[in-house]
Amino acid sequence: MRLTIMSLCICISNILFSNLNNLLFVKSIKKNKNIYSNCLRRKSKNFRSFHNFNLSPNIRPYNYIGEVSFPTSYKNRKSSTKKHHTSSSLNLERKQRPKKTIIFSVDNKKMSTLNFDDSNLETLKKNFVIKDSPDFIKYRLDKFNELKEKKKKDLEKIIENDPNYYKEINIELLDGSIKVGQKNVTTPYQIASQISKKLSENSIVAKVIYLDDVNLNLCDIEDEESEEKSEETSQEGILWDLNVPLIGNCKINFLGIDTPEGKKVFWHSSAHILGSSLEKIYGGYLTIGPALNEGFYYDIFLGNNSIVSDDYTKIENEYNKLVKENVEFEKMVCTKEEVLELFKYNPFKIELIKSKIRNDNEKTSVYKCGNFIDLCLGPHIKNTGKSKAFKVLKNSSAYWLGDKNNDSLQRVYGISFQKKTELTDYIKFIEEAKKRDHRNVGKNLNLFFFEKETSPGSGFWFTHGAKIYNKLIEFMRKEYRIRKYEEVITPNIFSCDLWKTSGHYQNYKNCMFIFNIENKEWGMKPMNCPGHCLIFKQLNASYKSLPIRLADFGVLHRNEITGSLSGLTRVRRFQQDDAHIFCSLDHIKTEVVNVLQFIFYVYNLFGFKYDLYLSTRPPKYIGDINTWNFAEQSLKEALELANVKWKLNEGDGAFYGPKIDIVLRDSLNRTHQCGTVQLDFQLPIRFNLQYKNKEYGVGQEADSNLANESNKDAIEKKEDSTLGNADNNDEQNKLDGEDAANNQSGGALKKGFDRPIIIHRAILGSVERFVAILVEHTSGKFPFWLSPRQAIVLPISDKFNEYAKYIHDVLTNNLFDVDVDISVNTLNKKIREAQLKQYNFILVVGEKELSTNTVTVRDRDNPNDQKVYTIQELVNNFKKMLDINSVKLNEIPPFIQK
Repeated sequence: MRLTIMSLCICISNILFSNLNNLLFVKSIKKNKNIYSNCLRRKSKNFRSFHNFNLSPNIRPYNYIGEVSFPTSYKNRKSSTKKHHTSSSLNLERKQRPKKTIIFSVDNKKMSTLNFDDSNLETLKKNFVIKDSPDFIKYRLDKFNELKEKKKKDLEKIIENDPNYYKEINIELLDGSIKVGQKNVTTPYQIASQISKKLSENSIVAKVIYLDDVNLNLCDIEDEESEEKSEETSQEGILWDLNVPLIGNCKINFLGIDTPEGKKVFWHSSAHILGSSLEKIYGGYLTIGPALNEGFYYDIFLGNNSIVSDDYTKIENEYNKLVKENVEFEKMVCTKEEVLELFKYNPFKIELIKSKIRNDNEKTSVYKCGNFIDLCLGPHIKNTGKSKAFKVLKNSSAYWLGDKNNDSLQRVYGISFQKKTELTDYIKFIEEAKKRDHRNVGKNLNLFFFEKETSPGSGFWFTHGAKIYNKLIEFMRKEYRIRKYEEVITPNIFSCDLWKTSGHYQNYKNCMFIFNIENKEWGMKPMNCPGHCLIFKQLNASYKSLPIRLADFGVLHRNEITGSLSGLTRVRRFQQDDAHIFCSLDHIKTEVVNVLQFIFYVYNLFGFKYDLYLSTRPPKYIGDINTWNFAEQSLKEALELANVKWKLNEGDGAFYGPKIDIVLRDSLNRTHQCGTVQLDFQLPIRFNLQYKNKEYGVGQEADSNLANESNKDAIEKKEDSTLGNADNNDEQNKLDGEDAANNQSGGALKKGFDRPIIIHRAILGSVERFVAILVEHTSGKFPFWLSPRQAIVLPISDKFNEYAKYIHDVLTNNLFDVDVDISVNTLNKKIREAQLKQYNFILVVGEKELSTNTVTVRDRDNPNDQKVYTIQELVNNFKKMLDINSVKLNEIPPFIQK
C-alpha cells in the first residue's frame, strides 16, 4: 500500500514537472519566434549556421522542419525524449539554457530539441560526421513512393472526370509524316523506336512543339533566373524526356549527343549520377549540380571536411555501379508543400524551394534514379546506362550561392561520355590543354603573373608580356586608321547619374565598383558605350558625317565574384578593342559587312577557325517590331554579302537589338566568343542622340522615322520604347529599373533631326582574354610580328661578345625585340634555353661571322634550315615579316580613276 501511494506521488510529481518544462519550452520559442521565421531567409546568419549542428549519437538529422512546430501534447513530447535522448543529454539540456532551439523531426512521429550557439559555429562544423549511406536516403525514397501512390489515386479521379485524358493525338515528324499516339501514354522513345532502332538508341532527348494549349508552367529550382518555364518557349520547341508521355498534338524532333541541347541534357543527367555517388559516400547535403559547356559539377556540404584527389577512384566506382544498374530516370511533378516535405532534411534545398517557388499553388518537379531523388526541371536521359564512361576531373571549394559570407561547400567536377574511347581521347586532350594553359606558359615565359592577395583579378605584366599586349593594340590602331575609325579617350570614373541614364545602374550595379565621394555615388566604368554617347552629343553631327566610328582602348573594371576569377580569362581590370558606330538604318548593312570583313581578317591572321550566329528578337524585347524586322533583315543580308556560313539563334538577341556572335575555335578545337556585332536602338533614345537630316533648316516638320524613304511604309518609329508585348511591362521594369523605364524616351526629336543607331563592335574583346587564348592556341610560339622575343644573339665564346652586342644594338635600334646571351654557358646550353623561351630566330656569331660581317640564322619553326645573312639582309627580312596589316602602310599606291 505504501509503495503504491509512493509510486502515485512520484508519477504526479513527474507529470507536474514535465508540464512545467513544457510550458517553459513553449514560452521560450514564442519569445524567439523571429529567429525561427528568419532561419531560412537568404543570406541570413541564422540559416548559414543552423545546419552545422552537433547531434546526440541517437539523433538522426533528417526531416528538418523549416517552420517551427510546437508540441501538441505531453504524451507526444514525453515519448520523443524517452526514446531518442540519453539521460546525459537530458541533464545537459536542463543545466544549460539554449540561446536558440531548433526542432527536428526524426521519423515523422517523434521530435527532439537541439541546442547550438553561434559562437560555437566553427566547433559545430568540425563535428560534422561523414557517414556512408545516410538515413535520409531511405526517408526520401519512402516519401517519394508514398507521394507516387497518392498521385496514382488522384490520377484515377482525374481520368474519371476527363474523357480526353487518353485521347488520340497526332505526332508530326521532321519529314512531315504523322504518327498516331495516345495522350499521356505515348512517349517520344516509343515514336523513335517505331522509326528505327538506331534512332532510339542514339537519341538523348526530344524537342517538341505542342500544337495544343498545354500547361508547361513549372518552377525551375536550380535556374538562377528563377523564371517559370514560359509557354512562349513552346513556339520554338521545348526539350522533352524520351520516357515522359506526350500531352497533346505536336511536332517532334530527336536530338543526339552531337547537338548542344543533347550534350547539356546528357551532362546534366550525369550530374545527378555524380550527386547520388557523393551523397552515398559522404552523407553530406547536396546543393546544386548543373551541366557546364564541358562536363558538369555537383556541390555538397561536408562541414569542415574536404574531398581529396585520393577519393576520386571511390567516387568513380560508385558512379559506375549506378551506370551498370541501368536504372531509368523517373519524373514526378510536385507541389511546394510536397517538395518541402520530401527534402526537409536538407537546409539548402529548403532555401531553394522557399526562394524559387513563391506561391503555394506553383509546382516544380523531381527526378528519381535508383535511390537518388533530386529537385530538377529536367529533362534527362532515359537511363543511367547511357553514361558509360566517367571521370572526376578536379575538386575545389565553393560558397553557397556564390557568396563568401555563406557556408563553404565541396565542388566535384566530372566529365562523361557514351563510349570509353571518347573518354580516352578526352583525357589526352585535357593533358595537352594543361600543357598549354596560359597561366603555366605565361609563368614559364615570364609574360605575366597574378597576386590574389594584393589585386585579385588583375594581371601583372612583365616586360615581354607587355610587349605582346602593346603590339596587339598597336596592330588594331593601324587597322583603325586604314578602316577610318577615330580613336577617343574617355574617363575611368563617372557619376552614377550617367549609369542610371544608360540603364547600367539598374541592370549591372552588382558587377560595378561603386563608391561614394562628397555624398555622391560614382562608378568605375565597366564599358565604354555611355562615354561614347556623350562624345557623339558634342559632335553636332549631320547625316553627311555618318557613319561615325569611335574606338577606345580605355581601362574597364568589373566586380567579378572572387571565385569566378581565372587567370586572364576572367578578370576585374582589362582593356577592350571597343568601338561604336553611329549610323542611320540604311547604313546598317554596309557597316556590318565592313565589320565582319575586319573580324575575318584578324582571325585569319592568327589561324583561327570561326562560326557565326545570328541572334534575333527575344520574347522580352524593347522597341518597335517593324524596326526589329528591318534590322534583322539587314543583318541577314550583311551575312549573305560576306559570303560566309552562319546559323540562326532564334530569340537569343539582346533585349535592345539583334546581334551577330562570332565564336572562334583554337588549335584544340575549343570555342571562345570574342567578336560581336550588336545593334542598339535604346542607348540613342536614353541619351537623346540626334543628328541633322536632309530636311534640317528647310523648315519642314521632321518625323522620327530612322529609315530611308523606301522604308517609311514598313517602319513606324516609336520613341516611347515600349515592350514588344503589352504583358511584358513587369519584365521591362526588371531590366531597366522602374525609374529608367519611365525615362526611356530621353527627349523628343527636334525638327530636322533623326535618331542614330549604334552598332556595338568588338573583335579581340578583352585584350587580356585574347592574349590568354593566343598563348594556348600557339603554345607560346607567337608569330614574328607579335613575338616579344623575335631573336637572340649567341656568341660561340666570350671572344665574340662585343660583336654579339653590336648585332643586338643594330637590331634593337631598328625596333626589333632582340636579346643577347653573353653568359658563360656553353653554346649548346644557350641554344637549348633560347628554344625553351620560344625565340623566333637564334643568331649565332663566331670567327666566320665576325670576319664577313654576317650572322648565322636558325629558324624556330624550321630548325634544320640554317642560313647566313649580312646584317642589312637580316634587317630587311625582319621588316618584311612585320608587314601584316591589310594595307601596305609604307607604300604610295598609284591613283586609279573611278
